[in-house]
Amino acid sequence: MKAVVMIAGLIAEIVAWSLVARGRNVWTTMTPTLATMGLVALIVGPIAWSPDVAPGVSVLVGLVLGVALYVATRVAIGVIGRWDTFRRHSLEMYRKQGGLSLGVALALSIALSVPGEELFWRGLFQGQLVSALDGKVALAATIAWLAFVVANLASRNLAIAAGAIVGGAVWVALAWWTGGVLAPLANHIVWTGMMVAFPVVSERAAEAT
Repeated sequence: MKAVVMIAGLIAEIVAWSLVARGRNVWTTMTPTLATMGLVALIVGPIAWSPDVAPGVSVLVGLVLGVALYVATRVAIGVIGRWDTFRRHSLEMYRKQGGLSLGVALALSIALSVPGEELFWRGLFQGQLVSALDGKVALAATIAWLAFVVANLASRNLAIAAGAIVGGAVWVALAWWTGGVLAPLANHIVWTGMMVAFPVVSERAAEAT
Protein backbone atom coordinates (compact mmCIF):
# COMPACT_ATOMS: atom_id res chain seq x y z
CA MET A 1 0.00 0.00 0.00
CA LYS A 2 2.71 2.49 0.98
CA ALA A 3 4.71 1.66 -2.16
CA VAL A 4 1.65 2.44 -4.26
CA VAL A 5 1.19 5.76 -2.46
CA MET A 6 4.85 6.63 -3.00
CA ILE A 7 4.65 5.95 -6.73
CA ALA A 8 1.30 7.74 -7.02
CA GLY A 9 2.69 10.82 -5.25
CA LEU A 10 5.71 10.91 -7.53
CA ILE A 11 3.46 10.72 -10.59
CA ALA A 12 1.06 13.32 -9.17
CA GLU A 13 3.85 15.87 -8.68
CA ILE A 14 5.25 15.18 -12.15
CA VAL A 15 1.80 15.77 -13.67
CA ALA A 16 1.24 18.92 -11.61
CA TRP A 17 4.58 20.44 -12.60
CA SER A 18 3.92 19.50 -16.22
CA LEU A 19 0.67 21.49 -16.07
CA VAL A 20 2.49 24.46 -14.57
CA ALA A 21 5.05 24.21 -17.38
CA ARG A 22 2.16 24.57 -19.82
CA GLY A 23 0.97 27.78 -18.19
CA ARG A 24 -1.14 26.74 -15.23
CA ASN A 25 -1.03 28.85 -12.06
CA VAL A 26 1.43 27.52 -9.48
CA TRP A 27 -0.89 28.02 -6.51
CA THR A 28 -4.02 26.44 -7.98
CA THR A 29 -2.04 23.50 -9.34
CA MET A 30 0.77 22.70 -6.91
CA THR A 31 -0.89 23.66 -3.61
CA PRO A 32 -3.77 21.14 -3.74
CA THR A 33 -1.47 18.48 -5.17
CA LEU A 34 1.20 18.82 -2.49
CA ALA A 35 -1.31 19.26 0.33
CA THR A 36 -3.09 16.07 -0.72
CA MET A 37 0.20 14.20 -0.91
CA GLY A 38 1.03 15.31 2.62
CA LEU A 39 -2.40 14.37 3.95
CA VAL A 40 -2.17 10.90 2.43
CA ALA A 41 1.33 10.52 3.89
CA LEU A 42 -0.07 11.26 7.34
CA ILE A 43 -2.88 8.77 6.84
CA VAL A 44 -0.72 5.88 5.69
CA GLY A 45 2.19 6.85 8.04
CA PRO A 46 3.37 6.76 10.69
CA ILE A 47 5.61 9.79 10.11
CA ALA A 48 8.82 10.07 12.15
CA TRP A 49 9.42 13.61 13.39
CA SER A 50 12.86 13.64 15.01
CA PRO A 51 13.68 10.35 16.71
CA ASP A 52 17.47 10.71 16.56
CA VAL A 53 17.83 14.37 17.63
CA ALA A 54 16.02 16.42 20.27
CA PRO A 55 13.03 18.13 18.60
CA GLY A 56 14.10 21.59 19.79
CA VAL A 57 17.54 21.13 18.29
CA SER A 58 16.02 19.88 15.03
CA VAL A 59 13.79 22.94 14.74
CA LEU A 60 16.57 25.39 15.64
CA VAL A 61 19.06 23.90 13.20
CA GLY A 62 16.40 23.71 10.51
CA LEU A 63 15.46 27.38 10.97
CA VAL A 64 19.04 28.64 11.00
CA LEU A 65 20.00 26.63 7.93
CA GLY A 66 16.80 27.81 6.23
CA VAL A 67 17.99 31.41 6.52
CA ALA A 68 21.47 30.35 5.37
CA LEU A 69 19.95 28.56 2.37
CA TYR A 70 18.05 31.70 1.40
CA VAL A 71 21.21 33.82 1.65
CA ALA A 72 23.09 31.26 -0.43
CA THR A 73 20.26 31.34 -2.98
CA ARG A 74 20.52 35.11 -3.29
CA VAL A 75 24.27 34.88 -3.77
CA ALA A 76 23.90 32.13 -6.35
CA ILE A 77 21.24 34.10 -8.24
CA GLY A 78 23.59 37.06 -8.31
CA VAL A 79 26.04 34.91 -10.22
CA ILE A 80 23.89 32.47 -12.20
CA GLY A 81 21.32 35.20 -12.85
CA ARG A 82 23.70 36.65 -15.43
CA TRP A 83 22.69 33.68 -17.56
CA ASP A 84 19.69 35.04 -19.49
CA THR A 85 17.86 31.70 -19.66
CA PHE A 86 18.15 31.06 -15.94
CA ARG A 87 17.02 34.60 -15.09
CA ARG A 88 14.06 34.26 -17.45
CA HIS A 89 13.05 30.95 -15.90
CA SER A 90 13.26 32.46 -12.41
CA LEU A 91 11.04 35.35 -13.42
CA GLU A 92 8.58 32.99 -15.10
CA MET A 93 7.97 31.13 -11.84
CA TYR A 94 7.19 34.34 -9.97
CA ARG A 95 4.85 35.39 -12.78
CA LYS A 96 3.02 32.05 -12.69
CA GLN A 97 2.17 32.65 -9.04
CA GLY A 98 -0.47 35.15 -10.12
CA GLY A 99 -1.59 38.26 -8.29
CA LEU A 100 -2.18 36.90 -4.81
CA SER A 101 -1.45 39.13 -1.84
CA LEU A 102 1.71 38.42 0.11
CA GLY A 103 -0.28 37.16 3.09
CA VAL A 104 -2.28 34.67 1.05
CA ALA A 105 0.80 33.52 -0.87
CA LEU A 106 2.70 32.94 2.39
CA ALA A 107 -0.24 31.10 3.93
CA LEU A 108 -0.63 28.79 0.95
CA SER A 109 3.08 28.06 0.75
CA ILE A 110 4.11 27.58 4.38
CA ALA A 111 0.82 26.15 5.67
CA LEU A 112 -0.07 23.80 2.80
CA SER A 113 2.47 23.32 0.01
CA VAL A 114 5.67 23.01 2.03
CA PRO A 115 4.26 20.78 4.80
CA GLY A 116 2.62 18.57 2.19
CA GLU A 117 5.83 18.21 0.22
CA GLU A 118 7.95 17.49 3.28
CA LEU A 119 5.51 15.03 4.82
CA PHE A 120 5.44 13.07 1.58
CA TRP A 121 9.07 13.21 0.44
CA ARG A 122 11.09 13.29 3.66
CA GLY A 123 8.41 11.84 5.92
CA LEU A 124 6.89 8.98 3.94
CA PHE A 125 9.08 8.45 0.87
CA GLN A 126 12.52 8.65 2.49
CA GLY A 127 11.35 7.01 5.69
CA GLN A 128 9.87 4.03 3.89
CA LEU A 129 12.97 3.61 1.76
CA VAL A 130 15.11 3.39 4.91
CA SER A 131 12.88 0.57 6.16
CA ALA A 132 12.69 -1.19 2.79
CA LEU A 133 16.48 -1.08 2.36
CA ASP A 134 17.15 -2.57 5.81
CA GLY A 135 18.49 0.62 7.33
CA LYS A 136 20.77 1.62 4.46
CA VAL A 137 20.20 5.30 5.19
CA ALA A 138 22.67 6.71 2.67
CA LEU A 139 21.20 4.71 -0.19
CA ALA A 140 17.65 5.57 0.85
CA ALA A 141 18.53 9.27 1.04
CA THR A 142 20.14 9.19 -2.39
CA ILE A 143 17.17 7.48 -4.02
CA ALA A 144 14.72 9.84 -2.28
CA TRP A 145 16.72 12.84 -3.46
CA LEU A 146 16.87 11.59 -7.05
CA ALA A 147 13.14 10.88 -7.12
CA PHE A 148 12.42 14.37 -5.77
CA VAL A 149 14.63 15.95 -8.43
CA VAL A 150 12.94 13.91 -11.18
CA ALA A 151 9.51 15.08 -10.02
CA ASN A 152 10.62 18.73 -10.16
CA LEU A 153 12.32 18.40 -13.54
CA ALA A 154 8.82 18.12 -15.00
CA SER A 155 8.53 21.89 -14.43
CA ARG A 156 10.94 22.38 -17.34
CA ASN A 157 12.31 25.29 -15.37
CA LEU A 158 15.98 25.71 -14.50
CA ALA A 159 15.25 27.63 -11.30
CA ILE A 160 12.89 24.96 -10.00
CA ALA A 161 15.35 22.24 -10.98
CA ALA A 162 18.19 24.03 -9.17
CA GLY A 163 16.02 24.46 -6.09
CA ALA A 164 15.16 20.77 -6.10
CA ILE A 165 18.77 19.72 -6.52
CA VAL A 166 20.28 21.99 -3.87
CA GLY A 167 17.33 22.43 -1.53
CA GLY A 168 16.39 18.78 -1.90
CA ALA A 169 19.90 17.75 -0.88
CA VAL A 170 19.68 19.92 2.25
CA TRP A 171 16.26 18.56 3.23
CA VAL A 172 17.26 14.96 2.59
CA ALA A 173 20.42 15.47 4.65
CA LEU A 174 18.46 16.95 7.55
CA ALA A 175 16.01 14.05 7.46
CA TRP A 176 18.98 11.65 7.38
CA TRP A 177 20.62 13.36 10.39
CA THR A 178 17.49 13.57 12.56
CA GLY A 179 15.69 10.45 11.33
CA GLY A 180 12.54 12.47 10.68
CA VAL A 181 10.78 15.33 8.96
CA LEU A 182 10.85 18.06 11.62
CA ALA A 183 14.22 19.67 10.72
CA PRO A 184 13.69 19.68 6.93
CA LEU A 185 10.16 21.01 7.47
CA ALA A 186 11.43 23.95 9.54
CA ASN A 187 14.16 24.61 6.99
CA HIS A 188 11.84 24.43 3.99
CA ILE A 189 9.26 26.71 5.62
CA VAL A 190 11.83 29.43 6.35
CA TRP A 191 13.46 29.22 2.92
CA THR A 192 10.18 29.23 1.01
CA GLY A 193 8.70 31.98 3.16
CA MET A 194 11.70 34.21 2.50
CA MET A 195 11.68 33.35 -1.22
CA VAL A 196 8.04 34.47 -1.40
CA ALA A 197 8.37 37.54 0.83
CA PHE A 198 11.72 38.68 -0.55
CA PRO A 199 11.97 37.51 -4.19
CA VAL A 200 15.48 36.81 -5.42
CA VAL A 201 14.67 38.21 -8.86
CA SER A 202 12.43 41.05 -10.00
CA GLU A 203 11.13 42.56 -13.19
CA ARG A 204 12.89 45.84 -12.41
CA ALA A 205 16.24 44.17 -11.88
CA ALA A 206 15.83 42.14 -15.06
CA GLU A 207 15.03 45.25 -17.10
CA ALA A 208 18.13 46.98 -15.70
CA THR A 209 20.47 44.25 -16.89
